[in-house]
Amino acid sequence: MEFIEMIKTPKLDGVILHSPLESPIDCRLCITGHHLIISSKKEDAQELWLLHQSIDSVEKKVSGNNTAQYGGSILLKCKDFRILQLDIPYPEDFQNVLISIQRLSNLEKPELLYPFFYRPMYSILEDGHTLFDLEIEFTKLIAGDEWRVSHVNRNFNVCGTYGSTLIVPKSIDDETIVASANFRDGGRFPCLSYRHENGTVLLRSSQPMLNNSNRRCKADERILNSILGPYKKGYIIDLRSTAYINYCKGKGGGTEPDGYYNQWKKVFRPMDKISKCDGSVLEHLSKFIDACYDIGSSEKWISKSSNWLGHIQNSLNVACLVAQCLDKDGASVLVHGTNGQDSTLIVTSLTQVILNPDCRTIRGLQALIEREWLQSGHPFHTRHQKFCFSGTKTKGIQPSFLIFLDCVQQLHYQFPNSFEYKTDMLILIFEHSYFSQFGTFLCNSKCERNNVDLFKKTTSLWSYLNRPDVLTSVLNPSYEPNKSPIWPSVAPVSIVVWSDLYFRWLIDQEQQKKALIKIQNLIQQSKDLRNTAGKLRKQLFDKIKEFQCMQEELKEED
Repeated sequence: MEFIEMIKTPKLDGVILHSPLESPIDCRLCITGHHLIISSKKEDAQELWLLHQSIDSVEKKVSGNNTAQYGGSILLKCKDFRILQLDIPYPEDFQNVLISIQRLSNLEKPELLYPFFYRPMYSILEDGHTLFDLEIEFTKLIAGDEWRVSHVNRNFNVCGTYGSTLIVPKSIDDETIVASANFRDGGRFPCLSYRHENGTVLLRSSQPMLNNSNRRCKADERILNSILGPYKKGYIIDLRSTAYINYCKGKGGGTEPDGYYNQWKKVFRPMDKISKCDGSVLEHLSKFIDACYDIGSSEKWISKSSNWLGHIQNSLNVACLVAQCLDKDGASVLVHGTNGQDSTLIVTSLTQVILNPDCRTIRGLQALIEREWLQSGHPFHTRHQKFCFSGTKTKGIQPSFLIFLDCVQQLHYQFPNSFEYKTDMLILIFEHSYFSQFGTFLCNSKCERNNVDLFKKTTSLWSYLNRPDVLTSVLNPSYEPNKSPIWPSVAPVSIVVWSDLYFRWLIDQEQQKKALIKIQNLIQQSKDLRNTAGKLRKQLFDKIKEFQCMQEELKEED
């Protein structure tokens, strides 16, 4: 069906818009293939361009008892937590607009979405699609004798969710990798995520597939043992409870067989609900947002918000454990849950933010998201098709990436001077992961992106974000580079609500923004004064040195 066939009423006057923190406005509504364009009749008013892709739920409220005589209201609940209401007076127009929005906000094929039609009105300074090549990211590592680049997955036959380029131990040949992939769920064999400055490494994989026979895989054992070397110990952090592992065994999965991974100690840190992808985490987010919109008694708030905030706390807790193993214990770590596409990526990503100061820079965060989420096969299309307002019970729809971003925000809150970027950048990335004019977060894997020619037909979010005028808007004015790990408090009292994200359509933040601008100006003035003082100090020292030299010359003449 063509876009024009989905739009039953392309233009409509007399629509009343109710939007957060604003008075109702008499508007004109235009429906295009990808946007709702809502414009006030006032000359100085701005237009609201709402992507159909941003709409999570479309609800109708009919006016009066006679639907043939009265129109109604359309409630649009969006994936950025915004709720809009359109009052339409006439029944035919009401039904036409309702049907059009329902169709256009539920397009299945990525090729029909706006990124494939968007053409930027600015020059592309650098192509974000090719900016974070894996070989370049690990250039220093593969220059040594321990690691190499493998193209065994160039056709995505070994693992459909991994990228085409992989970093593997130099002592391991491609045949061994294929054998290990056959042993792991979905072919996700142990793969390098990060190498710490002390030489320890962080790996990720999926669960082993034992087929109820408790069989072993010598190739998989060889990969892991080659990473450790003789006489060294490592940890396998399994993100499932023993009960869930037993459930997985009934499906042919499980955990590494005892006795064959003697150098590796297994540790269980359950993040079952995220690993299962059964919709329960999305339900917890939905209840949390309900609590945000309807704050009643403190008991009700705690009961509705605790599960979501509990996911944040648990994720940070496990990431701190992994970081301690790498940094304090000097031990390498393999992290996996079930399929290695959700809780695993949350933990490996957060571990790097804690340990690696580069991940706390703007470019470093972009590179981290590329390596650990996009090139590692987090299924963004499946996970982000719907959101917390839809009430969907569809398996696979889950806010795993939002959990990661919320955890980074928690770290930012506790260490505000250690991040080059403001949390505004995290909000921007969150929004674009769900709806965007850019193609960065489309599809489920690099294989799927190649199939739809995404890298040639769409623009990258990083191309936009790295433009100088945009970069300056997300820079943290209080940033002071911190080369050390940051160790957060993970006590329940230390977990805060990300008010800039969850409350931004509920609480007018205009005064807060003005205060923030004043603080930023004061910080900048302080930096300018320090720089000026430093220059004056240098000039004074130069003059003193010059004077001392003149004195020495006079003494020699005497």
